[in-house]
Amino acid sequence: MSQSEELFLRAQKVIPGGVNSPVRAFKSVGGVPRFVERGAGACFFDADNREYIDYVGSWGPLILGHGSAIVEEAVSSALERGTSFGAPTELEVLFAELLCEILPSVDLIRMVNSGTEATMSALRLARGFTKRDKVIKFNGCYHGHGDSFLVQAGSGVATCGISGSPGVPDVLAELTLSVPFNDLDILSETIKNVGSETIAAIIVEPVAGNMGLVLPKPDYLAGLRRLCDENGIVLIFDEVMTGFRVALGGAAERYGVQPDLLTYGKVIGGGLPVGAFGGRREIMEQLAPLGPVYQAGTLSGNPLAMAAGFAVVSHLKQENPYPAFEVLAKRWAEGMKSAADAASVPLVTCYCGTMLGMNFNAEPVTSFEEAAACNIEQFNRFFHLMLEEGVYLAPSAFEAGFLSTCHTESLIDRTIDAAERAFAKL
Repeated sequence: MSQSEELFLRAQKVIPGGVNSPVRAFKSVGGVPRFVERGAGACFFDADNREYIDYVGSWGPLILGHGSAIVEEAVSSALERGTSFGAPTELEVLFAELLCEILPSVDLIRMVNSGTEATMSALRLARGFTKRDKVIKFNGCYHGHGDSFLVQAGSGVATCGISGSPGVPDVLAELTLSVPFNDLDILSETIKNVGSETIAAIIVEPVAGNMGLVLPKPDYLAGLRRLCDENGIVLIFDEVMTGFRVALGGAAERYGVQPDLLTYGKVIGGGLPVGAFGGRREIMEQLAPLGPVYQAGTLSGNPLAMAAGFAVVSHLKQENPYPAFEVLAKRWAEGMKSAADAASVPLVTCYCGTMLGMNFNAEPVTSFEEAAACNIEQFNRFFHLMLEEGVYLAPSAFEAGFLSTCHTESLIDRTIDAAERAFAKL
């Protein structure tokens, strides 16, 4: 029995499903999850000391790779001064100043502890600002496990085959409308039918990363902006996944569309638990202690997360690795597609900045409905074949992949070589 198998058996006796976040359990792909012992650069080693090229990167945060000296030095320095004070520190101010400088639509920003906290807080703020209750989201977009977001969610909800949202009161679910991604006509009709005066916010992953990787159609995000302006609706970009991943300024910079509120998480903490939400001054000033909308957190802005986040974002701003990321991502996407074509396996690939996507399908995917219709069983088989080759992909067909600054052309080529062997076995 492998160490991962032994650890998984022990974990299932004391942790629901043996994991602390559902997708980690390999329920969709089958088999035993790999328990990680340590990470180094673009790779990690499991409990049996087997090395894997990692395309998950802790689901996005590790843009500088595993064991980044930049992050470790920043955290070590902060640790010497204390882990938490429940009082303001200069680090919070420095990091907030940096984020507001980089993100043109952010006048004020509030630190929290996770992406879920950020999206929940942004939605409450939008409702408080507009005095409206309903929110529109998109099928397959995942905004964390907040009650209002588990209607037609992608990512882990889709991976685990959960339909609906048990535990969420009907009255809350009824306030959330979910429509197809990338379809402005249906969205416009929904706003008209429901009544714009009842809709507080439209929240969207501007580049969807929880139904695989699905890019917005041309002018789709601009269309969202227009509909929100016409109807007095707050537009929220959930950039928990795309922020600092698709460009330094996230999807808002890449596509030139500025939302009213943005949410962040993952990458801005360098691997530590952190999140943030920010936006227009008149909306953000509704937050306590300035305004009546309450939000709080004892560990919000804790020194370790602030130090790591400031170090990561400062490095990204100074070094600008994004042109190199585009080259690597293109190499990965084209190489994987060529490997599949050589084995006559229907596959489409795409990329956006550091984010990677693949679907076992003959045509490009533009919505959750199309992603769900792809050959999921074929992906599951491919996942395990790649695992045997020492390549760690997300254990779900509904997740995007990620690059780090530690990924190299050599590692990409090793991955493509492994994929050629795996596709041949399909």
